[in-house]
Amino acid sequence: MSYWNWAFVLFVLISVNCSTTLSESDPITQQKLDQVSNLPGQSFTVDFDHYAGYVTVNEESGRALFYWMTEATHDPSSKPLILWLNGGPGCSSIAFGMAEEVGPFHVNEDGKSVYLNPYSWNTVANLLFLDSPAGVGYSYSNTSSDITSNGDNRTAADSLQFLLNWLERFPQYKGRDFYIAGESYAGHYVPQLSQAIVRYNKANAGSPINLKGYMVGNALTDDYNDHVGLFEFMWATGMISDQTYKKSNELCDRESFIHSSPECGQIIDIASREMGNIDPYSIFTPICTANGVTTRLLRKWRKVKHIRQTYDPCTEQHSTIYFNLPEVQNALHVHHGNSSRTWETCSDDVGMNWEDSPVSVLDVHQELISSGLRIWIYSGDTDAVIPVTSTRYSVDALNLTAISPWSAWYDDGQVGGWTQMYEGLTFVTVRGAGHEVPLHKPKLALNLVKSFLAGTSMAQFIEPGPSLKLLLHN
Repeated sequence: MSYWNWAFVLFVLISVNCSTTLSESDPITQQKLDQVSNLPGQSFTVDFDHYAGYVTVNEESGRALFYWMTEATHDPSSKPLILWLNGGPGCSSIAFGMAEEVGPFHVNEDGKSVYLNPYSWNTVANLLFLDSPAGVGYSYSNTSSDITSNGDNRTAADSLQFLLNWLERFPQYKGRDFYIAGESYAGHYVPQLSQAIVRYNKANAGSPINLKGYMVGNALTDDYNDHVGLFEFMWATGMISDQTYKKSNELCDRESFIHSSPECGQIIDIASREMGNIDPYSIFTPICTANGVTTRLLRKWRKVKHIRQTYDPCTEQHSTIYFNLPEVQNALHVHHGNSSRTWETCSDDVGMNWEDSPVSVLDVHQELISSGLRIWIYSGDTDAVIPVTSTRYSVDALNLTAISPWSAWYDDGQVGGWTQMYEGLTFVTVRGAGHEVPLHKPKLALNLVKSFLAGTSMAQFIEPGPSLKLLLHN
């Protein structure tokens, strides 16, 4: 081979190497690789960009977390970033947060197509959904023992590392107003990650994470208060007997939600049978009877798991079909080595093998209240898993000073729920909503996040109508 041929080969090799290095390190190139052009079954166009892919959080074990980010529909550069987390532990934020709650793409009944959610939170913010920890949804680890050794501490640490690495890929969000939201067992994830960020920021001047506040709904907060409120709610709504109510308090009120005793488990099983064939996550809406979903819901009720255009109790089933489609996984850049594993809305391997889970995060809330973050706790009032009574007991246990009266808030002239502001915290209930507030009351949930981002009270003065005025004058 001539000198010039060798020179050409060398030039090509150097160019390929530089190109590979550029694609691995250049944020714009990485963003383009993660950009989702079109979803299978998407018959509509959208006026925002969205991205999906993996961020490695631990090189040694090969833990990589899957994310899906949708930009705001209007002027995304001026909008804040919200990270949404679902709980379980072991449940996918793609399955619930994106596909049936606050995300723009919801799955149709056929399990093969999607429709646009008019109440998506990306109408007011850029949305980032994260499947955490490894083993949840499309997230994975090359070390199999990672899947059965998850816990609160590692989840918070990995989520923090995810954010730091993700911001290197999306540097336009560095310093952007940042909020975290979630529900259920994310009642642990959200404040714990917020705490990790606050502590990281104190130790690292010029941190790229500009955390402004967080919001949790129907959140596991304090095992004692959550148990007491749960049994009180079940008894007050007529779902369990007097005997079971008394026995539940005796056997479970000092137990862990995640690592409870056999005796507590037995009385919970009795309560489940007394409740009958209803959805404990939304006690006044129909159940899904397809493919044995009802049985599974009752069996998993105690695990703080999850359920579901019009309300469809089988939405979780539709998502299971959709996110297992190879063409969907290709569109979302799911790693082929990982796609052989059946995608599940919630992983029993993760949930059943959960390690550290503190009995309370009230101390974390207290620390973060003193740090000046905007903190909102909300509760759908038809949930029998982490009911409104549980949340009220937990809020009361914080011993905060109320700075506003208990007030109704309204939507289109109808009571949307009730609210009260405390020093450092706002509490909001959402009338008629179950465990997944944005699923059951999407318009009210959008109003909720708008007020949260604006830092304004949900309470609005409504002039009493003629009938109410008559009552007041009599």
